[in-house]
Amino acid sequence: MVETKLRRGRRRAAGRKAAGRAAAAASYAAMGWPVCAGAYPPPARPHRGAGAVRGCSCDRIGCPAPGAHPISAAWQVEATTDPAMAEALWTARPDANVILATGRVFDVLDVPAPLGLTALNLMAGADIEPGPVALSAGDRALFFVLTRGAPADEQEWWSCHLDCEPGSVTEHSRLPGLRWHCRASYVVAPPSRLPGAGEARWLREPGSHPLPDGVALLEVLADACEGARR
Repeated sequence: MVETKLRRGRRRAAGRKAAGRAAAAASYAAMGWPVCAGAYPPPARPHRGAGAVRGCSCDRIGCPAPGAHPISAAWQVEATTDPAMAEALWTARPDANVILATGRVFDVLDVPAPLGLTALNLMAGADIEPGPVALSAGDRALFFVLTRGAPADEQEWWSCHLDCEPGSVTEHSRLPGLRWHCRASYVVAPPSRLPGAGEARWLREPGSHPLPDGVALLEVLADACEGARR
């Protein structure tokens, strides 16, 4: 009886969290932020045999980013700003994480969480106003900034783990842990969760803080990363 009640309680909690992700996805879409369904940590199940325990719903052996990538390979086409479509996506996949496509409305400056918190303190002291800031479940700090659009000079693109191309890496992008997510990239948004890492959360909500110019934040973030290297 006790075990049955525990299971019911867990199901209700899981249902509330799924509803929260669906509501968040629809809210991002309503803001004009392109959203698509992401992979997620699979439900716990008894370990059987000698195979590896799944860390990601994609079932890919050795998935390099468990729970932190889109479900579909066509995610760039499927990313939507239609709240009704977002709701339909999460109705079909209630466990899905929330993925935001970058390089359309916003870019994201992505640094290790401790360096991001250091940078926020430096910005406060320098009277620099950051925009929305999230802590991902993977211990990263995400600074949302205005997109740079599509520069004519390909050398202006910053590298990240998704869009790095030969010849497109600038000096700042070689700093430890600093990534600039722009076109053809994405980030995992709150309240998504990663295996064993808890849920992503906002430090500065997007509805309350406008998107700043990324270059204005870049120097402080680069200084924080450079200080860590030294």
